[in-house]
Amino acid sequence: MDVRALCRQLPLRAPVGAFFLNSGLSKRNADEETAQSLHGFASGALPVVGGLPPQRFVRLLSAAELAIGAALLTPVVPAELAGAALTAFSLGTVTLYLRTPGMREPGSLRPTQQGLPLAKDSWVLGIGLSLVIDGLAQRCRRP
Repeated sequence: MDVRALCRQLPLRAPVGAFFLNSGLSKRNADEETAQSLHGFASGALPVVGGLPPQRFVRLLSAAELAIGAALLTPVVPAELAGAALTAFSLGTVTLYLRTPGMREPGSLRPTQQGLPLAKDSWVLGIGLSLVIDGLAQRCRRP
């Protein structure tokens, strides 16, 4: 990997990668109540989730967060690959924000207090897209 690119991407990759690792680890051994809660919240906005048993959903969610965190923190993983994974994941959480009642002020994109934790995922989406664009631009500049 180009050292300049790594230095440029590090402020994006490191904190988000660490956050995703922590989040994935915290869900790794989720109890039944936590699994039910997360599953219920997600299945309300993403019907495809409703077909999964809650514990399986949380295990998959944990695995996805761990994989994304590891990809972001591993410099040899290309930026466009890590960024694409981050973008896909954050599109899901932004969808939760947009589709779940009570997350936004009526008739607005402005978050309510309840919606604030999900609204911040718009930043994660921006970071993912930035990594994809930067990685692709690097590839185009290579001889």
